Amino acid sequence: MTFGRLFLLLLVALAGFAYAVWRGHVDVPAKWNPWAPLDIREAPNLLTSFKLQRLQQDRALCEQALRTSVLNYVAVPDSTPQPGCPVENAVRISGSGVQFSGAFLATCPLAAAYAMFERHGLQPAAQRIFGQPVARIDHFGSFACRNIARSNRRSQHASANALDLAGFRLKDGTRITVARDWKGDDDKARFLREVKAAACDAFKITLSPEYNAAHHDHFHVDMGGFGMCR
Repeated sequence: MTFGRLFLLLLVALAGFAYAVWRGHVDVPAKWNPWAPLDIREAPNLLTSFKLQRLQQDRALCEQALRTSVLNYVAVPDSTPQPGCPVENAVRISGSGVQFSGAFLATCPLAAAYAMFERHGLQPAAQRIFGQPVARIDHFGSFACRNIARSNRRSQHASANALDLAGFRLKDGTRITVARDWKGDDDKARFLREVKAAACDAFKITLSPEYNAAHHDHFHVDMGGFGMCR
């Protein structure tokens, strides 16, 4: 049997197995089933990005995923807050396992990605380095009807699909900011670098002070594009 025929048979077998899983004829754990709803409590794996993408146009699936998180949120109707900037399949987040400097709009995929980032990235990093959790996140907001700087393309902020994270406060009141602590070599700087790495795992786009001067004081995270970690 030639390599080409063997490869074709393998593809057919994989397609048949995937179809059987989709139809429910083969039982696999939900975390390894591409068509099972996303469970925020489960550690991320190779299927997480696919499951997040499925939330984009499916409000019911979105609600099912967010119910497995600790987010305090309310669904908001589709609207166009400003001309040319529609917001669809979104929620307003007022809190979670941490407090926020203010409530913010987020598309469902962004909300779910944030919930996974907090649970599986942010808080473990804080516990490893400081032995205590993050109690508050300071942010610069999510929705802003504007283009990308020096571009004719809309920013992900224009659809509430992006969030700017500026700083973190620990349970004991210790404050850590991107603007002040990113360039250091102490535990605060190490924490911020771990947070950035966790953001890169959770979101499609993560931009830090390493990207350009415009991001000297925050991490920009969003769920658009094809992926970037800078």
